Amino acid sequence: MELPEAEARRRLAGARVARLATAGAAGVPHLVPVTFAVRGGLLATAVDGKPKRHDGLRRLRNAEENARVCVLADAYEEDWSRLWWVRADCLAAVARGDARRAPLAWLAAKYPQYRERPPAGPVLVLTVTRCTGWSAQR
Repeated sequence: MELPEAEARRRLAGARVARLATAGAAGVPHLVPVTFAVRGGLLATAVDGKPKRHDGLRRLRNAEENARVCVLADAYEEDWSRLWWVRADCLAAVARGDARRAPLAWLAAKYPQYRERPPAGPVLVLTVTRCTGWSAQR
């Protein structure tokens, strides 16, 4: 059953991981798992210290070329009566320098790993423009 927007936003904020979908100017989709934090109508996800092949990550390039992105969080269980998902359509901005400070604080408040080792890379700050969801039960 469709979730009311307030419930969809609550579930999104409480989820531990999500998937971030971006597409560059050519429209080629790119999907990655992310950690994130929500404050009001904003969602932040950072490029953290886990090994990457290079610094020019496609999600960042895509967001700079095409600000329209999507985030999906869900819960799967073998008991399908407990399934749910939430999708947030967003507009992305890449934050660098001092603009990273507040979003990094949000992430550190949610994930102890970020308190111990703050992400050094850019932060994607997403403005949620629409939040929808579904649940097998309320």
